[in-house]
Amino acid sequence: MLAAVGLVAISYVLPVAAMAMTRLSPSAWETGSWAEVAGLLGGPLLRIALVLGGLMSAFGMFNALVMSYSRLPYAMAQDGMLPRIFARVTQRAQVPWVSIVVLAAGWALCLGFGFERLLTLDVLIYGASLLLEFLALAVLRVTEPSLPRPFKVPGGLFGAIFAGVLPTLLLVLAIVLGEHERILGMNSLWLGVFLVAAGFVAYGIDVALRPVRRLPPSMDV
Repeated sequence: MLAAVGLVAISYVLPVAAMAMTRLSPSAWETGSWAEVAGLLGGPLLRIALVLGGLMSAFGMFNALVMSYSRLPYAMAQDGMLPRIFARVTQRAQVPWVSIVVLAAGWALCLGFGFERLLTLDVLIYGASLLLEFLALAVLRVTEPSLPRPFKVPGGLFGAIFAGVLPTLLLVLAIVLGEHERILGMNSLWLGVFLVAAGFVAYGIDVALRPVRRLPPSMDV
Protein backbone atom coordinates (compact mmCIF):
# COMPACT_ATOMS: atom_id res chain seq x y z
CA MET A 1 0.00 0.00 0.00
CA LEU A 2 2.85 2.40 0.80
CA ALA A 3 4.51 1.61 -2.53
CA ALA A 4 1.22 2.32 -4.34
CA VAL A 5 0.92 5.68 -2.58
CA GLY A 6 4.49 6.51 -3.62
CA LEU A 7 3.82 5.64 -7.27
CA VAL A 8 0.66 7.77 -7.30
CA ALA A 9 2.58 10.69 -5.78
CA ILE A 10 5.33 10.36 -8.41
CA SER A 11 2.76 10.27 -11.22
CA TYR A 12 1.54 13.69 -10.06
CA VAL A 13 4.92 15.21 -9.17
CA LEU A 14 6.64 14.44 -12.49
CA PRO A 15 4.12 16.29 -14.73
CA VAL A 16 4.15 19.29 -12.39
CA ALA A 17 7.96 19.29 -12.42
CA ALA A 18 7.94 19.14 -16.22
CA MET A 19 5.53 22.07 -16.29
CA ALA A 20 7.84 24.07 -14.00
CA MET A 21 10.78 23.45 -16.37
CA THR A 22 8.91 25.12 -19.23
CA ARG A 23 9.05 28.47 -17.37
CA LEU A 24 5.50 29.17 -18.52
CA SER A 25 3.20 31.20 -16.30
CA PRO A 26 0.74 29.06 -14.30
CA SER A 27 -2.06 31.34 -15.52
CA ALA A 28 -1.41 30.13 -19.09
CA TRP A 29 -2.37 26.55 -18.24
CA GLU A 30 -5.95 25.61 -19.06
CA THR A 31 -7.84 22.47 -20.08
CA GLY A 32 -5.98 21.07 -23.09
CA SER A 33 -2.78 23.02 -22.45
CA TRP A 34 -0.72 19.86 -21.92
CA ALA A 35 -1.07 18.85 -25.56
CA GLU A 36 -0.35 22.36 -26.82
CA VAL A 37 2.78 22.74 -24.71
CA ALA A 38 3.96 19.24 -25.68
CA GLY A 39 3.67 20.24 -29.32
CA LEU A 40 5.65 23.43 -28.75
CA LEU A 41 8.45 21.71 -26.83
CA GLY A 42 8.72 18.32 -28.53
CA GLY A 43 6.94 18.65 -31.83
CA PRO A 44 3.88 16.84 -33.21
CA LEU A 45 5.07 13.36 -32.17
CA LEU A 46 5.23 14.31 -28.49
CA ARG A 47 1.84 16.00 -28.78
CA ILE A 48 0.28 12.85 -30.29
CA ALA A 49 1.98 10.61 -27.70
CA LEU A 50 0.66 12.74 -24.86
CA VAL A 51 -2.88 12.73 -26.25
CA LEU A 52 -2.81 8.95 -26.76
CA GLY A 53 -1.47 8.43 -23.25
CA GLY A 54 -4.25 10.60 -21.86
CA LEU A 55 -6.86 8.68 -23.83
CA MET A 56 -5.60 5.31 -22.58
CA SER A 57 -5.45 6.56 -19.00
CA ALA A 58 -8.97 8.01 -19.16
CA PHE A 59 -10.37 4.87 -20.77
CA GLY A 60 -8.80 2.61 -18.15
CA MET A 61 -10.10 4.75 -15.28
CA PHE A 62 -13.57 5.07 -16.80
CA ASN A 63 -13.75 1.32 -17.39
CA ALA A 64 -12.82 0.62 -13.76
CA LEU A 65 -15.36 3.16 -12.48
CA VAL A 66 -18.15 1.71 -14.62
CA MET A 67 -17.44 -1.77 -13.26
CA SER A 68 -17.48 -0.56 -9.65
CA TYR A 69 -20.17 2.14 -9.67
CA SER A 70 -22.68 0.00 -11.53
CA ARG A 71 -22.65 -2.41 -8.59
CA LEU A 72 -24.00 0.24 -6.21
CA PRO A 73 -27.54 0.46 -7.71
CA TYR A 74 -27.43 -3.33 -8.14
CA ALA A 75 -26.68 -3.87 -4.43
CA MET A 76 -29.24 -1.24 -3.40
CA ALA A 77 -31.89 -3.02 -5.49
CA GLN A 78 -31.05 -6.26 -3.73
CA ASP A 79 -31.58 -4.52 -0.38
CA GLY A 80 -34.90 -3.05 -1.51
CA MET A 81 -33.63 0.55 -1.72
CA LEU A 82 -34.13 0.81 -5.49
CA PRO A 83 -36.62 -0.77 -7.91
CA ARG A 84 -36.07 -4.46 -8.62
CA ILE A 85 -35.19 -3.79 -12.24
CA PHE A 86 -31.75 -2.50 -11.17
CA ALA A 87 -30.92 -6.04 -9.94
CA ARG A 88 -31.21 -7.52 -13.44
CA VAL A 89 -27.99 -9.04 -14.79
CA THR A 90 -26.96 -10.74 -18.00
CA GLN A 91 -26.90 -14.52 -18.04
CA ARG A 92 -23.40 -14.92 -19.46
CA ALA A 93 -21.28 -12.49 -17.44
CA GLN A 94 -23.64 -11.49 -14.58
CA VAL A 95 -23.31 -7.82 -15.55
CA PRO A 96 -25.90 -5.42 -14.03
CA TRP A 97 -26.86 -4.05 -17.43
CA VAL A 98 -29.80 -1.91 -16.30
CA SER A 99 -27.61 -0.15 -13.79
CA ILE A 100 -24.93 0.47 -16.44
CA VAL A 101 -27.43 1.87 -18.95
CA VAL A 102 -28.98 4.25 -16.41
CA LEU A 103 -25.60 5.44 -15.14
CA ALA A 104 -24.33 5.91 -18.71
CA ALA A 105 -27.35 8.08 -19.51
CA GLY A 106 -26.69 10.19 -16.42
CA TRP A 107 -23.01 10.58 -17.28
CA ALA A 108 -23.89 11.58 -20.84
CA LEU A 109 -26.20 14.32 -19.54
CA CYS A 110 -23.31 15.72 -17.49
CA LEU A 111 -21.02 16.19 -20.49
CA GLY A 112 -22.34 19.69 -21.11
CA PHE A 113 -21.20 20.92 -17.69
CA GLY A 114 -17.53 21.16 -18.67
CA PHE A 115 -14.43 19.74 -17.04
CA GLU A 116 -13.94 22.35 -14.30
CA ARG A 117 -17.54 22.21 -13.09
CA LEU A 118 -17.59 18.41 -13.09
CA LEU A 119 -14.32 18.38 -11.18
CA THR A 120 -15.78 20.64 -8.51
CA LEU A 121 -18.82 18.39 -8.09
CA ASP A 122 -16.66 15.27 -8.04
CA VAL A 123 -14.38 16.66 -5.34
CA LEU A 124 -17.34 17.65 -3.16
CA ILE A 125 -19.48 14.51 -3.52
CA TYR A 126 -16.66 11.96 -3.59
CA GLY A 127 -14.89 13.81 -0.79
CA ALA A 128 -18.04 13.68 1.33
CA SER A 129 -18.20 9.90 0.90
CA LEU A 130 -14.55 9.63 1.95
CA LEU A 131 -15.25 11.73 5.04
CA LEU A 132 -17.97 9.26 6.00
CA GLU A 133 -15.43 6.45 5.73
CA PHE A 134 -12.94 8.29 7.94
CA LEU A 135 -15.73 9.03 10.41
CA ALA A 136 -16.74 5.36 10.44
CA LEU A 137 -13.10 4.41 11.08
CA ALA A 138 -13.00 6.53 14.22
CA VAL A 139 -16.48 5.53 15.43
CA LEU A 140 -15.78 1.82 15.04
CA ARG A 141 -12.68 2.17 17.19
CA VAL A 142 -15.04 3.20 20.01
CA THR A 143 -18.11 1.05 19.35
CA GLU A 144 -16.34 -2.10 18.04
CA PRO A 145 -12.84 -2.13 19.59
CA SER A 146 -12.51 -5.93 19.33
CA LEU A 147 -13.80 -6.23 15.76
CA PRO A 148 -11.52 -8.49 13.66
CA ARG A 149 -9.47 -6.35 11.26
CA PRO A 150 -7.14 -7.52 8.48
CA PHE A 151 -5.01 -4.41 9.13
CA LYS A 152 -5.18 -1.60 11.64
CA VAL A 153 -4.20 2.07 11.61
CA PRO A 154 -1.66 2.54 14.45
CA GLY A 155 -2.07 5.09 17.19
CA GLY A 156 -5.37 3.98 18.68
CA LEU A 157 -8.28 6.41 18.54
CA PHE A 158 -5.93 9.35 17.93
CA GLY A 159 -4.42 7.60 14.90
CA ALA A 160 -7.86 6.81 13.49
CA ILE A 161 -8.94 10.44 13.84
CA PHE A 162 -5.66 11.89 12.55
CA ALA A 163 -5.89 9.71 9.42
CA GLY A 164 -8.86 11.79 8.31
CA VAL A 165 -7.62 15.25 9.32
CA LEU A 166 -5.34 16.02 6.36
CA PRO A 167 -7.78 14.70 3.70
CA THR A 168 -10.49 16.81 5.30
CA LEU A 169 -8.32 19.92 5.10
CA LEU A 170 -7.55 19.22 1.44
CA LEU A 171 -11.26 18.81 0.71
CA VAL A 172 -12.08 22.13 2.39
CA LEU A 173 -9.29 23.82 0.40
CA ALA A 174 -10.56 22.36 -2.88
CA ILE A 175 -14.10 23.52 -2.11
CA VAL A 176 -12.92 27.05 -1.32
CA LEU A 177 -10.84 27.27 -4.50
CA GLY A 178 -13.71 25.97 -6.65
CA GLU A 179 -16.38 28.17 -5.12
CA HIS A 180 -16.51 30.48 -8.18
CA GLU A 181 -17.70 27.70 -10.51
CA ARG A 182 -21.39 27.87 -11.45
CA ILE A 183 -23.63 25.05 -12.73
CA LEU A 184 -27.19 25.55 -14.01
CA GLY A 185 -27.06 29.17 -12.84
CA MET A 186 -26.14 28.36 -9.24
CA ASN A 187 -22.96 28.04 -7.25
CA SER A 188 -21.45 24.59 -7.79
CA LEU A 189 -20.71 24.29 -4.07
CA TRP A 190 -24.36 24.71 -3.14
CA LEU A 191 -25.42 22.40 -5.96
CA GLY A 192 -23.13 19.70 -4.56
CA VAL A 193 -24.52 20.27 -1.06
CA PHE A 194 -28.03 19.97 -2.49
CA LEU A 195 -27.18 16.67 -4.21
CA VAL A 196 -25.66 15.26 -1.01
CA ALA A 197 -28.68 16.35 1.03
CA ALA A 198 -31.02 14.85 -1.57
CA GLY A 199 -29.39 11.48 -0.97
CA PHE A 200 -30.25 11.62 2.75
CA VAL A 201 -33.81 12.68 1.97
CA ALA A 202 -34.28 9.91 -0.60
CA TYR A 203 -32.93 7.33 1.84
CA GLY A 204 -35.26 8.54 4.59
CA ILE A 205 -38.29 8.40 2.30
CA ASP A 206 -37.33 4.90 1.13
CA VAL A 207 -36.99 3.61 4.71
CA ALA A 208 -40.31 5.19 5.72
CA LEU A 209 -42.33 3.90 2.77
CA ARG A 210 -41.22 0.29 2.47
CA PRO A 211 -39.41 -2.36 4.47
CA VAL A 212 -36.01 -3.66 3.46
CA ARG A 213 -36.38 -6.62 1.09
CA ARG A 214 -33.45 -8.71 0.04
CA LEU A 215 -33.53 -10.26 -3.42
CA PRO A 216 -31.74 -13.37 -4.63
CA PRO A 217 -28.03 -12.86 -5.49
CA SER A 218 -28.90 -12.26 -9.14
CA MET A 219 -31.84 -11.72 -11.46
CA ASP A 220 -30.92 -13.13 -14.86
CA VAL A 221 -32.40 -11.79 -18.08
